[in-house]
Amino acid sequence: MQRQQQIIEWLNSLFPEEIFTIAPASADASFRRYFRASFPDKSLIIMDAPPQHEDCKPFLHVGKLFEAADVNVPRIYAQDLSQGFLLLSDLGNSTYLQALNKESAPSLYAAATDTLIKIQLASREKELPLYDEALLRRELTLFPEWYIAKHLGVTLTKKQSDDLERSFQRILANNLAQPRVYVHRDYHSRNLMVCKRNPGVLDFQDAVFGPITYDLASLFKDAYIQWQEEEIMDWLIRYWEKARKANLPVREDFGEFYRDYELMAVQRHLKVLGIFARLYHRDGKDGYLKDMPLVMHYLRKACERYIDLKPLLNLLIELEPLSNQVGGPQ
Repeated sequence: MQRQQQIIEWLNSLFPEEIFTIAPASADASFRRYFRASFPDKSLIIMDAPPQHEDCKPFLHVGKLFEAADVNVPRIYAQDLSQGFLLLSDLGNSTYLQALNKESAPSLYAAATDTLIKIQLASREKELPLYDEALLRRELTLFPEWYIAKHLGVTLTKKQSDDLERSFQRILANNLAQPRVYVHRDYHSRNLMVCKRNPGVLDFQDAVFGPITYDLASLFKDAYIQWQEEEIMDWLIRYWEKARKANLPVREDFGEFYRDYELMAVQRHLKVLGIFARLYHRDGKDGYLKDMPLVMHYLRKACERYIDLKPLLNLLIELEPLSNQVGGPQ
């Protein structure tokens, strides 16, 4: 309530003669929250990012990069970094997750991949943090630390730990060999908005310079919505063809490109399982437990396809009885 009162006082200083109401717009997995300020003639979004926990500067920087690439991101009308407030244009309240269905999916995903190509074509080195081995590995370690040890309550044997480490090394070798572009890092149905110009793109403050397939893995192996593999394959091929025409550095052979995409998704899903477990056990947020089974499904299916991931598949099979008990609805 104190933060909300500070927001009202800040808005009063910006709009001293105007009447408005504010209401929660959304919250995410971090300390950031969003409020919608409704005026008689407009609505605006306030990002509330407490400075002791969040830094608004990456959001401002990435927003400029994406806007320059003709991406539909929120415009910034005012900022107070000392309090951790940004005043943004309102991209509406209809997410891709709410709007996606069999009929709308082809056009919505076409727009999403067109925008992704704009982001990737704008890529320049040294503008964003490098998605390097240290960061990729730090994310992978969330899986044994939070999902296996904390969520399942399992202590791995030496053989299991060695197999997991070998799997990590193979995954990282592939990820690091991929061409690098700007990576949104959370490019999925909850962060894409249905607008006059689709999609509106949100939550990009953690963007990095890294593997070209990462955002595709976020988009098409989405933790919150599932599609048939044939549909995903069709959308991936369409992206790959557009990317090649745009001279983006995707693999010339689609089979190699698809393998890159799969191994990148494995890295992401190991991380996501760790993050969802951490959100529950450390932060008391249980809303993500119901999404764990779909993430595990993606992970298992990819591991079944590649001999390099057989040790990881065996470990997942050994853990499965416990995950069925702990991981929420199947």
